[in-house]
Amino acid sequence: MAVLSPPAQEKSQDLRRLKFTLFPANVGMFVLWGAIPSVLLPLQIEDLDPGNKAANLAIVATIGAFAAMLAQPLAGTISDRTRSRFGPRAPWIIGGALVGGLALIGMAAANTLVQIGIAWTITQIAYNFAQGPLSAVMPDRVPEAKRGTFAAITGFAAMFGALGGQIVGTRFAESVGTGYLLFGGIALVAFTIFVVFSPDRDNRADERRPFDVAALLRTFYFNPRKHPDFGWAFLGRFLLYLGYFGISNYQLYILQDHIGLGDDAVDFVPVLGIASLATMLISIAIGGPLSDRVGRRKIFIYISAIICAAGLIGPWLMPTKTGMLIFALVTGLGFGFFQSVDTALVTQVLPSPDDAAKDLGVVNIAATLPQVLAPGVAGVIVVAFGYAALFPIAIVLMVLGGFAVAPIKAVR
Repeated sequence: MAVLSPPAQEKSQDLRRLKFTLFPANVGMFVLWGAIPSVLLPLQIEDLDPGNKAANLAIVATIGAFAAMLAQPLAGTISDRTRSRFGPRAPWIIGGALVGGLALIGMAAANTLVQIGIAWTITQIAYNFAQGPLSAVMPDRVPEAKRGTFAAITGFAAMFGALGGQIVGTRFAESVGTGYLLFGGIALVAFTIFVVFSPDRDNRADERRPFDVAALLRTFYFNPRKHPDFGWAFLGRFLLYLGYFGISNYQLYILQDHIGLGDDAVDFVPVLGIASLATMLISIAIGGPLSDRVGRRKIFIYISAIICAAGLIGPWLMPTKTGMLIFALVTGLGFGFFQSVDTALVTQVLPSPDDAAKDLGVVNIAATLPQVLAPGVAGVIVVAFGYAALFPIAIVLMVLGGFAVAPIKAVR
C-alpha cells in the first residue's frame, strides 16, 4: 500500500476534518431556513391577520428574499477580498451568525407586520453574509475530483437541516419566539464548531485586491456570452428552484386549505418532512459519490428533474394526505439527487477561481431569486386559479430546469 508523503498526509487529514465540520455548519444554516420561512414565520403572520395570511406572507417573504438575493453575492465579493489571521471566510461566517441572532430576537419581540418585515429582512441579510462565504469553502479547499462527495455531504446537511427545521419548528407552534431564539443559537454554535475545528490558513500575506465601485457593480453580474456554462448552470438552478419553492413556500397553506386539514395541518408537516428526508438520504448518499466515480454530472441532474416533476403529480391529481405523501417521498428523492450533484457541477464552471465566493453568490441568486418571485407569483396563481394550478406550473419549471444544463460543455 502506498505511503502518503507528509504534505499529502496532512492534506488528507485536513479534508477528513473538513468533512466532519462542514456537515454541522450546513445543518445549522439550513435548519434555520427550514424552520422559519416554512413554519414559524407563516404561523406568526397568520396569528396577526388570519384572513390575509397568504398575501401578507407573500409581502414579507418577497422583501426578505430580495434582500437575501443582494446580500449573498455582496458577501462573497467582500470575503474574497478579506485578509485575516482566520482566513477570508471565518470573520463573515461568525459575524453573520451574531447579527442574525440579534435580528431573530427582534422577530421574537415583533407584534406588527412592519416589525416582522424589518426584522426578517435583517435576518436574511445577516445569515446570507454567513452562507455566501460558507459555500465558498468547497472551491477554496476541496480538489475537483472530491467535490461530488463533498457536495453530497453539504447537500445532505442542507436537506437534513431544512427538513429537520420544519419538523422541530412545528413543536414551537405555540411559542414562535422561543423557536426563533433556539434556531439562532443552533446556527451560532454550529458555525463556531466549524471555524474552531477546521480553521482556514492565515491569508494576511496574500496580495490585497482592490474593492472599488467597479468591483461592487460586478458583484451582481457575469457575462453569459463569455461564460456560457456558468449561465446555463444558473438558469437550470433558477428554474428548478422556482418550481420547488412555488410549492414548498406554500406547503402549510396548501395543507390547510387545498388538502382541507385546517388546524391539523401543522401536525402533518413533520410527517411530510420525515418522508422527504428518508428518500433524500438515499439519493444524496448515492448521487454525489456515484457522479464522482463515473465522472458525469448532467445525467444525474436530468434524472433528478424528472423525479421531482413526477412527485408533483400526486397532490395535483389526488389532493389528499396520500397525495402529499407521494409528493414528499418522490420529490425528496429527486431533490436529493439534484442537491448532491448540482453543487459539484457549479463549482466546476465558475468563471474565476479568484472570485469563487462572489461567483457562488451570483449563482446562488438562482436559489434566492425564486424565493423572491415564488411567493408573489404563487399568490397570484392561488387567488386567480386556486392551489391546484400551482402543481402543473411547477412540473414544467422543474423539467425545464433539469434539462437547461444540457448545453454545458466543460462538464459531462
